[in-house]
Amino acid sequence: MTGVSGLVTFVLGLFFGAVLFLTSPDQILQNRAIHALLSAIANVARAIPFIILIVLLIPFTKAVVGTILGVNAALPALIVGAVPFYARLVEIAFRDVDKGVIEATRSMGGSTGTIVLRVLIPESLPALISGITVTLIALVSYTAMAGVIGAGGLGNLAYLEGFQRNHADVTLAATIIILVIVFAIQFGGDVLTREVDKR
Repeated sequence: MTGVSGLVTFVLGLFFGAVLFLTSPDQILQNRAIHALLSAIANVARAIPFIILIVLLIPFTKAVVGTILGVNAALPALIVGAVPFYARLVEIAFRDVDKGVIEATRSMGGSTGTIVLRVLIPESLPALISGITVTLIALVSYTAMAGVIGAGGLGNLAYLEGFQRNHADVTLAATIIILVIVFAIQFGGDVLTREVDKR
């Protein structure tokens, strides 16, 4: 669940964040109406607690996946919950890129796509990796919550086999495994960030 939703979140969040940045005031595609609409969508989606978001998306999940139980049923809610979060981190990362580099690329005839692919992403890559690391860790906690409503995974194991059957050792084991996964993601993200950071 974390791997698939994390990959989709990275792609969609990068696109969503780029549009947020480019349509903001004083940027190359500035458009107050579109920026305000996208900002509102991002803010609302981030403000809804994940467990409530799962319930709200049940009709959409059933239409797309065909069921509201299992790993696949958790993916729509995980992606909808994580994309706006990562998109904001992408927007913040892009804002830290030197405006002079962007202007120089534009003055040489660089298109919007060139600016995004050749300037914004490479220049903000350490921040983008840090952002997706934080997002993946949030997704791990989301998957644990999704497990409580039958999505499977470690959350499901901890709740059904541990809590409901009064097996504290199962709950503890599931918690330890989740912690190991979180520490592994953070360690990998930190190493990768240091590798790509040329400052």
